[in-house]
Amino acid sequence: MTRRRTPRNSVIRLTTGNAARTLNHPFTRREPVLALDFGATFVLVTTSGPVTAEDLEFARQLAREAHRFARSMERSFYGLPDGQGVAA
Repeated sequence: MTRRRTPRNSVIRLTTGNAARTLNHPFTRREPVLALDFGATFVLVTTSGPVTAEDLEFARQLAREAHRFARSMERSFYGLPDGQGVAA
């Protein structure tokens, strides 16, 4: 992925809670869809056509960052300092 060249003009904050969930829809005849359901807000992550190498790299980056996010949440939940965690 390339570095962002334009500044952000807005930020959307989606917070988790009892209604928050994620769903993967691996369709067989079209591009997969990742659904992020926050109750009142529903976000769909997919491609605009056939999957490209850039789409695959984005999906891998998303998975890496989601894993890091989960580890950070575990550290916070268990009151551990940064650098220590319960998940690998």
